[in-house]
Amino acid sequence: MWLIEDVILGLYTLTLLLLAIFGLNLLIALLAAVFHHKPRPPANPPERWPEVLVQVPLYNERYVVERVIDSVAALDYPPDRLHIQILDDSTDETAQRARARVAYHRARGVAMTYLHRSTRDGYKAGALAEGLAAVGPAPEFVAIFDADFAPPRDFLRRLLPDFLADPRLGLVQARWEHLNPQRNALTLAQALALDGYFCVEQVARSRAGWLLNFNGSAGVWRRACIEDAGGWQGDTLAEDLDLSYRAQLRGWRLDYRLEVAAPAELPSTLLSIKRQQFRWAKGSFQVLRKLGRQVLTARLDTHRKLLALLHLAGYLPQPLAVLSLLLSLPVVLIKQSPLDLSVLGWLGLTPLLAVLWGQLRLGRGLARLSAYPLTMLGMIGLALSNTRAFAEALAGRRSEFQRTPKTAEAHDADYAVPLDWTTWGELLLAAYALFTGCIAQERLPALAPVLFMYAASFGLVGVRSLWESVGAFALSKERRRESKEGT
Repeated sequence: MWLIEDVILGLYTLTLLLLAIFGLNLLIALLAAVFHHKPRPPANPPERWPEVLVQVPLYNERYVVERVIDSVAALDYPPDRLHIQILDDSTDETAQRARARVAYHRARGVAMTYLHRSTRDGYKAGALAEGLAAVGPAPEFVAIFDADFAPPRDFLRRLLPDFLADPRLGLVQARWEHLNPQRNALTLAQALALDGYFCVEQVARSRAGWLLNFNGSAGVWRRACIEDAGGWQGDTLAEDLDLSYRAQLRGWRLDYRLEVAAPAELPSTLLSIKRQQFRWAKGSFQVLRKLGRQVLTARLDTHRKLLALLHLAGYLPQPLAVLSLLLSLPVVLIKQSPLDLSVLGWLGLTPLLAVLWGQLRLGRGLARLSAYPLTMLGMIGLALSNTRAFAEALAGRRSEFQRTPKTAEAHDADYAVPLDWTTWGELLLAAYALFTGCIAQERLPALAPVLFMYAASFGLVGVRSLWESVGAFALSKERRRESKEGT
């Protein structure tokens, strides 16, 4: 009996220590971001602008396809130095809309081509690779925008000069801005989290010389860097993170410009967010499994290796959170906390400080911080879904690259995200946390607030997921009824 208790307490202690390490890592990044808060002076524009290829990968994006095509067509760049590729894997009416919009801009003299694939081999990575293979060797730089982005006209002119001063600069990533932060509470909560990420982690990694990543959109690559690093590869769900690390392990430097921003649309439903987060989490774990050993053996300083591994394992706190919750009931029954929870409580404030810094750094004021409780509850409540992502990546299980539904799709049954078993698991975890929290009030009071927060987080995500699913079912039923009446 004593042995079992020791094992439980030891495992619980290890879980909390690992969570503390990730909290400390974020705190270090925050301090580095604050220290490097002064913007770099912009580079001088070249006498002759280099050739640039703009790639826009698409898959069933009928609600936003025209907006993104119009945005990239309006980029302010010498027309004879710019070529735009619309890379479409769509199987719905997106293809018709994209072709029509490309034809419209071509008639106005824009160098734009439309490429359609009948299969999704390699998913987004495959589309980008085939697009590169379809052009000649002339374009020296490649800008990439996802379908939900609307880049500003001066985007290329502000980023391209950075490359001319450093021939080993392989990528410049811009900040993601938001088109619809005030759409609802969910979009505002995401905006807070993303602002914190782009003002803290990306600033710290680029300015302190740590390994950083391309975020998949709103960035410009040097084509030689892509090719030297092995090109786009579709064996993970995070082709952007994968290429970023392979490039840096080959000696290329990646940079980030906070001052240059491209707005994008935020998912407006919880099921859409869950799908997006699952893909990001699983892709990150896949890249850790793929490149972790190379990072360990790379010719890098020890602290850079450690920070890189923590970066690739950035979603690990969520499986750790699930594990700590499952262990909490035995710990409460043992009536002994192995650690002083107040220390972890202080580290738990770090995400709030990061979000606060993001809002101050961007000059947004503090009004949006009212959405922070939802941001925090959502991050915890998605832990079970992202634990599933961790388990699948660890087992080497492949899965389809699933696109993130856009705002307008919330009213289109064809794009509804189905429920999976994690929703029922979230409701069970909420009940488990609530039950354990009630017991902890008597036996281990220091743990009770954490357990009630877990109950609120998993309960919120589970109930909201069910509510959205019921709404999507009702919408689908209504559409079937209207279809029958029409026939």
